[in-house]
Amino acid sequence: MTESSDSRPEGRSPRDHSASGKTGRARRPRSTPEQRARHARSFARRRAMQALYSWQMTGAHPKDILAEFREDEEHAKADAEYFRELLIGVTRDREALDARMEPYLGRPLAQLDPVEHALLWLGQWELAERIEVPYRVVINEAVDLAKRYGAEQSHRYINGVLDRLSVDLRGPERSAPR
Repeated sequence: MTESSDSRPEGRSPRDHSASGKTGRARRPRSTPEQRARHARSFARRRAMQALYSWQMTGAHPKDILAEFREDEEHAKADAEYFRELLIGVTRDREALDARMEPYLGRPLAQLDPVEHALLWLGQWELAERIEVPYRVVINEAVDLAKRYGAEQSHRYINGVLDRLSVDLRGPERSAPR
C-alpha cells in the first residue's frame, strides 16, 4: 500500500469541517440597499419583458396583465413601480417606439421575434424616458435578457440596435468623457 501525500483523516473531504463545527460554506456579505434596489430593478425588467411577450401573444389589456403579474409570488422580488412604469409606458408608446426603431432594424418590423421586440421596446423606452439610468446599463440589461431568453444570437442584434438608438437618444451622455 502506498502512502498518500494527503494528510486528511480517511473519509474526510477538504470541505468537510463538520468535526470542527464549521459548515464549509462561506458567509456572503450582506448586500447594500443600493445593490438590492439594482437587483429589484433588473428583476422588474425581466418581468416586464415577460409581460410584454404575454401582451403580444394574447392581446390582453395591459392592466389585466399587470394584475396577473402582481398576483404571482415571484413579483415580490421586483421593483413593482418600475415594472408598472415599463409595462404601461411601453404599451402606451408602442407605435412611436416602433416608428423610431424601424430604421435601425435592418429587417421588417413584422419579422422581429416577440422576445426581441419586447427587449427593444424596453431598452428604447428606458433610453428615452429614464435618463437617470446610464445608457450602458440599459443596453447591458437588455443584452443579458436576450442571452437568457432570446434566440441564439439575438443578444448581438439587440446590442447593435440599442447602441445605434442610444446615439440619437443619449448623444450627449455617449460623448461625455468617462
